[in-house]
Amino acid sequence: MNTLSQLIIGFIAVLHLYILWLEMFAWTTRGRKVFKTIPEDQFEKTKVMAANQGLYNGFLAAGLIWSLCITDIDWSKNIAIFFLSCVLVAGIYGAMTASKRIFFVQAVPAILGLLSFMLKI
Repeated sequence: MNTLSQLIIGFIAVLHLYILWLEMFAWTTRGRKVFKTIPEDQFEKTKVMAANQGLYNGFLAAGLIWSLCITDIDWSKNIAIFFLSCVLVAGIYGAMTASKRIFFVQAVPAILGLLSFMLKI
């Protein structure tokens, strides 16, 4: 796996670890400042749901980190492509159902990661 791909994957993994923290542990505090379109009274009511979403983001981060730890180049690349594709699908779905901003935060980095493999840059 080339260095650019590794950097992009690392960035996306850290991003998803941040989302995990935000949704699982800081939903009613920092989450209010980040998710400004959600009415204030909804944060406490949606705390459990947000934690569940955070857990899924943690799984995406774990898979991407795992891909960086695999020594077999082909296996590492295949795992990375799978998890980048999962992030891309989640980003597209989030943009269609929740906020267009999700496309740029999640899907675009995943697209760049996938392109870094296809273009071998």
